Amino acid sequence: MSAIITPEQRILGAEPPIAKKANRLQATKLNNQMVNAYWEDLFRAKEEGRLVCWTEGIQLNPILQAADIAWCHGEAAAALLAARKESAAPQAHMETLGYDRELCSYARTHIGCGVMNQSSSVEAQTLLNVDARTLGSRIPAPDMIISAYPFCSTGQQWDNELYRTFGKKVPIFNISMDWVWGNKSSAKYMSGPEFREKVAFLKKQLQDCVRFIEGITGKPYDWDRLSEIMKYIKQAAELRLEAMRLCKARPSPASFFEWTNSIAPVNFLPGGPEIVHYFEQKKAEIESRIAQGIGSVPVEKYRLWWDGIMNWNKIGWLSDKFAGYDACMVAGRYTHMGFWQEPQVIDLRDPLDGMAQNYITCPISISAPQVIEKIIEHCEYYEIDGLILHGARTCRAFSYPQYMIADAVGKRLGLPVAMFEGDMVDETFYKDEVVSSRVEAMLEAIDASRARMR
Repeated sequence: MSAIITPEQRILGAEPPIAKKANRLQATKLNNQMVNAYWEDLFRAKEEGRLVCWTEGIQLNPILQAADIAWCHGEAAAALLAARKESAAPQAHMETLGYDRELCSYARTHIGCGVMNQSSSVEAQTLLNVDARTLGSRIPAPDMIISAYPFCSTGQQWDNELYRTFGKKVPIFNISMDWVWGNKSSAKYMSGPEFREKVAFLKKQLQDCVRFIEGITGKPYDWDRLSEIMKYIKQAAELRLEAMRLCKARPSPASFFEWTNSIAPVNFLPGGPEIVHYFEQKKAEIESRIAQGIGSVPVEKYRLWWDGIMNWNKIGWLSDKFAGYDACMVAGRYTHMGFWQEPQVIDLRDPLDGMAQNYITCPISISAPQVIEKIIEHCEYYEIDGLILHGARTCRAFSYPQYMIADAVGKRLGLPVAMFEGDMVDETFYKDEVVSSRVEAMLEAIDASRARMR
């Protein structure tokens, strides 16, 4: 990335400073190894005689893992293709089929993988103009589809389109994720009659989903194995939260971008000792950094909060960009308010109830007032100076409350806000010059506020 040049430097014609880069955690390399191993295992699933499920939304992988079913998580597949610059082909092909670019880019990319999967090698090369051995075309066709999308109408339509793509021959099961309104005086975060009613409704659907799986496999479900898998997931989630909370330190030893790079172990990777070991390593490295006074950015002048899904093809770029501003993106709604974020409620004797509670408290399943209160808690704990709101152009479910968040959090905590548009997969919606101008204006506001307080 190019170095940030101040107005004074432009006037004086000074040489630009050496570009600052984020100080990345070494443990993240282990995450990348686990992700690569997972995808290679999935690519071999059919050769090894295993069933494959395509699923989207909540983390259903432990339920599938306990039944020895391989899984492709749609958002994970789309994010991987975006990060590896292979999302353009499936997206472009979906446009030729009439899918508007304003539709969810996760869905367009994943459905595009389904179309690529249905094509022969020659067709894939000729019609899609891609190598038939790209990641998207290597994902094995599904033996079943399970939809479990929180507060997103696209989720159910996404799976319906996959069902049609595969000739309406693949069994499909839909899990309805209820919205937690929280508009009664008895409603609190993770408590109250409404919350328990929603958890019970979801738990019953998870039980029905298990019966659906038993019908396809022809085998009784292994509940003991599910408990064992959830033991590892719970341990990993607890370690992750402990490591996150250590980032209250100044300078913060890890950033939101590091936690984004660590989503896979608590989102779609198999539950086992490997994910526990990963977060043990990550926490140990963070503790070591705190002891040595090492920060996630070379100089930490600003501590920021990121609201919105990550721009997957811009993780490294944005990490270095904010390092160039002496700004650490300490935490964010996407990473700190989801993905087994409430492990304490998981009872290994009855894991489905705790799983349902975690699914229901996904930050796009609870009402804006509850989301806002949790964001304020995080901003106060991490001593945040300003809010970055990334409006993912094709994810309305995550972006819809952002004006309310900007207004409520900004006013109550007196924090300046910078909003810009991008997308989680479709990089054509991202405009760097817009991001730069809005971020710089927000940082100037922080400086002005500090000057008035002196």
